[in-house]
Amino acid sequence: MIRLRFLAAFFAAGLASAGYGGAAHAQRLVTGVDGTFAPHAMPKLGGGIEGFNVDMANEIAKRLGRPIEIQALEFSGLIPGLLSKRFDFIAAPTTVTEARARTLLFTEGYLATDFQFATRRGGAEVKSLDDLRGKKLAVNKGSAYETWANENASRLGFTFDVYGTNPEAVQAVLASRADANLAGNTVVAWAAKQNRQLVLGYTIRTGLVWAIPFRPDDKEGRDRVSMVVKCMKLDGSFARLHEKWFGFKPAADSVTAQPSAGHGVPGMPGYDDSLVTPVCR
Repeated sequence: MIRLRFLAAFFAAGLASAGYGGAAHAQRLVTGVDGTFAPHAMPKLGGGIEGFNVDMANEIAKRLGRPIEIQALEFSGLIPGLLSKRFDFIAAPTTVTEARARTLLFTEGYLATDFQFATRRGGAEVKSLDDLRGKKLAVNKGSAYETWANENASRLGFTFDVYGTNPEAVQAVLASRADANLAGNTVVAWAAKQNRQLVLGYTIRTGLVWAIPFRPDDKEGRDRVSMVVKCMKLDGSFARLHEKWFGFKPAADSVTAQPSAGHGVPGMPGYDDSLVTPVCR
């Protein structure tokens, strides 16, 4: 388990009038990420972690006028940590599924997430789901990709191994212990960009999004952060983070740029469809 911790203290006056929070909510926030999930959270030279979701968490804390502590550990420990009140919310990319939305409250989505395969250069490529028959996949423990593998292994005729981190799953492919890694499209693309021995394969279009999870009894916290997410979309902050970490701007009609009408993910349990008028700094 990686236990990288650091404080990013940001205090701003007058945030109460912005609808985010304010001096009355200046206690420290604690959140968690998978510190090996590049480019969303990863070790940086000189210590600490960096990435899209680290920047996102720091910006949320800044706008709420609160200091934040970001803890890095394996993804499989994040949701249990949230439910045990170790974390106020999870900053790691978390795919919103119906099963998860029954037990957690989510903000609206901030990134669309498709699933994508990566294979070893020179090995058998995955260009369609039919190519999975007889193959072994490597997936990250506790992730939506492990869930997908569980649900489809028998039907599509593949087996899979589970790893504590996605880099370990990628290494299993490079070392020929697995035929393909399945992960989020941004993560797979980043891994292939860093290692030319990886080849991008078939993309599963999911229609799913990544959003920020809260405990089911923390609607106030969810709604407060959801308001910040809306404002970060409207003022282009998410688009700038997208370009910084992924190298291109999101589409103007994407979930990264367009806020939802209410709080949460439309069509999922926990969505509050009451019309929200964004109140921003």
